[in-house]
Amino acid sequence: MKPVSIRGRLASVKAFFRHFIEEGVLRPEVLLKNVSVKVPDALPRAMAPEDVQQLLSVIDNVRNRAIVLILLRTGMRIGEFLALRVQDIDLKAQKVFIHEARKTGVGRVVYFSTDAREALAAWLEKKDPREDVLAYGKKYESITYAAARVMFVKYLKKAGLDHKGYTLHCLRHTFASELLNAGMRLETLQPLLGHTSLEVTRRYARLTDKTREDEYFRAMALIEKGEIRGNYRFDHRI
Repeated sequence: MKPVSIRGRLASVKAFFRHFIEEGVLRPEVLLKNVSVKVPDALPRAMAPEDVQQLLSVIDNVRNRAIVLILLRTGMRIGEFLALRVQDIDLKAQKVFIHEARKTGVGRVVYFSTDAREALAAWLEKKDPREDVLAYGKKYESITYAAARVMFVKYLKKAGLDHKGYTLHCLRHTFASELLNAGMRLETLQPLLGHTSLEVTRRYARLTDKTREDEYFRAMALIEKGEIRGNYRFDHRI
């Protein structure tokens, strides 16, 4: 099992024990020693700009293009998107109202770009007006995560990107990374992503920190030119 799975199982066991401690079946000393599992803090995986353009160039289905562009331009989780109703969309103001995020239980407002608005408008014009769900399948049933994933993988293959390991969630990572590259502050990005902690949002700054990158190459240029002064010799008397 992966560390994150072990941590989840461990949390369930602790909750199970706490219940019996409250019932008086177990003694509190059972949980006296804190057992924890360190989970690797991997970098988010974002799509390269040229790969994004390549992917969008092969999506010819009106509904699917709207799905991909909304995910890419709003940073919504796929579960949040699949739960959307038509009335949750303000096409004129380019807003989406997420009344309750499934992961955090906190509602928020996100915005979408002009290209996403055009794709969404094209889908709303074509979809059955009697259907309340924003995105549905052939039998007028809500799209499942599995179906959305199959759709995304199909377009990755069509674009020649299937070997790069991209997933649907990479669209959310790409959204965050591109906004940070464009100069958006972490404090502004946090509520758009629906993060309850700024530290979670800060992971994207590790992925795309232009200030750090610029300072590194500026300093390295001085080093390569031999324009720094310093004595690095070891003094054996110390």
